[in-house]
Amino acid sequence: MKIPVLVIGGGLSGIAAAIRIARFAPDVQILEQHSRLGGLNSYFYRNQTLFETGLHAITNYAEAGDKKAPLNRLLRQLKLRRREISFCQQLESRVEFYGHETLRFSNQFELLDSEVHSKFPQAYGPFRQLIAFIDEFDPFAPAPFRSAKTYLSELLGNRLLVDMLLCPLMFYGSSYENDMDLSQFAIMFRAIYIEGMFRPKGSIKDFLDLLTSHYKLMGGSIRTKCQVKKILHCKGQVTGVELNSGETIECDHLLSTIGSDETMALLEDAPAKSMKGDTRLGFIETIYELKRDEADSLPTDTTIIFYNKGENFNYSSPDDYIDNKSGVICFPGNFSGLPAKEKKEIRFTHLANYSKWKKLASDPEAYLAKKFATSKESRHLLEPFIGRFNHNIVFENTFTPVTIERYTSKRKGAIYGNPVKIKDGNIGYKNLFIAGTDQGFLGIIGSMLSGVSIVNQHILPKL
Repeated sequence: MKIPVLVIGGGLSGIAAAIRIARFAPDVQILEQHSRLGGLNSYFYRNQTLFETGLHAITNYAEAGDKKAPLNRLLRQLKLRRREISFCQQLESRVEFYGHETLRFSNQFELLDSEVHSKFPQAYGPFRQLIAFIDEFDPFAPAPFRSAKTYLSELLGNRLLVDMLLCPLMFYGSSYENDMDLSQFAIMFRAIYIEGMFRPKGSIKDFLDLLTSHYKLMGGSIRTKCQVKKILHCKGQVTGVELNSGETIECDHLLSTIGSDETMALLEDAPAKSMKGDTRLGFIETIYELKRDEADSLPTDTTIIFYNKGENFNYSSPDDYIDNKSGVICFPGNFSGLPAKEKKEIRFTHLANYSKWKKLASDPEAYLAKKFATSKESRHLLEPFIGRFNHNIVFENTFTPVTIERYTSKRKGAIYGNPVKIKDGNIGYKNLFIAGTDQGFLGIIGSMLSGVSIVNQHILPKL
């Protein structure tokens, strides 16, 4: 069998890339190892209820008239009508460093601007310089790593403000410990603080169904439960893939959206130096479902809380199983215009040690016990921020880095992948390119634009 263009990975980056290809060459196929698409942003059912994985909020919100905005550029590239998707904006979010300070922000940048002005008056002038810098800076230009933390510290001269600004950006996209590349920082600052956050009115399943239907109408095909065992190549050119089943599919072009290291691992005789970097940041997340009529004390006007309870903000792999001194508290129902559900949901995310969880997973009973103990501990940590809710829980589920690795094949369950990004998507083969997190675009819109960008740059010109 021969398919002109293959896309490995049915996450949002892979789907967007395949849609873009299908607009001009319908002979494209997505290969997805699991039974459903979505990758890190998918869903599962428990007690006849749909729960989303990955999706807290989508960054890069834009009004329909802003034609240059990433969101609207993406929709045009995919030939999707904006009216086909109802967007619900965040209400208001905040960065809360317990016992120190709080910064509120929303999709109106003026709120964050006024917060910095009133709470960090001596740093406000430099803060405005930062905004001017981001407006002029090209984060996609080739450049070596430059420390965002050093740049901010020198510019703003206030460690607390630096850490508070970095906290949401790191939790929503940094694969570096205690820092970000300046280019990545600029992308995320604009995506979260200047453009803002939103989500579709429907579930992630509705969004995936829309994309899938659109793709199939263009002639593209999908194979689920279809895991690639190896990428076949000769003299620097890919010839096809071999599946776990033993089946071989030939192709002219191959796009991988599963990560740089994960892709190199499929290439026999790939040079060891291609496995760049070893630091991988793992996360643990617990979903709590509560009875709505008994959860009235919970915040109704807050979408996301990025918190820190430590003396200093530390964004690194913890020595213990988890580091719950900082994290993310998300209320998926607290978006403007989102229909009320029968039950209320809280999602609690913080950093985790992959190695400890992986070792523990060899003993299923101990692994489950530790997950339960972690969830129980987390509930008490949440109460200073959102009030009491323990007695209202009707369902809870905890995902560790091991869970993420199992369902996404991300190395060490690291959702933000390799700290070393490959901006041009080129890993040294004539007709094989990567897109997605390891290409350098961040967030859901960024990941989808990554797929589109690499297709436009490397694949469409050759079709």
